[in-house]
Amino acid sequence: MPRVLLIEDDLAVQKGVTLALKRRGHEVEVAGSGETGLLALERHRPDLVLLDLMLPGMSGLEVCRRIRESKQIPIIILSARGDDIDTVVGLEAGADDYIVKPASGEILEARIKAVLRRVAPAQDGSTQATPVEPGTERHGALVVDRTALIVTRDGAELALAPSELKLLLFLSAAPGQVYSRQQLLEQVWEHSFYGDARLVDACVMRLRAKIEDDPRAPVYVQTVRGFGYRFGPLA
Repeated sequence: MPRVLLIEDDLAVQKGVTLALKRRGHEVEVAGSGETGLLALERHRPDLVLLDLMLPGMSGLEVCRRIRESKQIPIIILSARGDDIDTVVGLEAGADDYIVKPASGEILEARIKAVLRRVAPAQDGSTQATPVEPGTERHGALVVDRTALIVTRDGAELALAPSELKLLLFLSAAPGQVYSRQQLLEQVWEHSFYGDARLVDACVMRLRAKIEDDPRAPVYVQTVRGFGYRFGPLA
């Protein structure tokens, strides 16, 4: 089962989450601060990080940013309030998902499985792009290798977080097709609660920053006002 690093200072939450995950076969490492969490990340080499935002010393937001500087490991935020602005900022810093505390073991397990599936997402149907070589396709300056899960732009490999990669793969499989935020939540994040639409918006913002010449005038991931998003049909 996947190894999980829990960075959380609340002892009750530590105990509850650890027990729930161990019952489901996970190996769990616990860190009580951001500083010890970053050290445990190198030592434990987890498959996923569960990250509280309200930590003593280094904030969870800073921990998320530091992890994203060098690693694309999946990160799930643990937030005490579903409407907390820090949650949105955390998503913009590179987190792949968030869970509102307290959460049941079933919710934790479902979200963990969904995020990990984005590390090795299934191919999402056919594409209209012209193949460059077996297993790859070209969209303007972007080359997407769906087999190796590698995306390059002008020959340089892009470091995409799991949610960014899955979103790009899903949208680019059907250029021109418009998807609502709700559809993207269900297909990419495997959620059904409409309030989680900010996951989509935050991920789109981060993805645009990495693949677009000008994120304010996107060519690839385009907004269709009143509907949602589409992958721009490119010649």
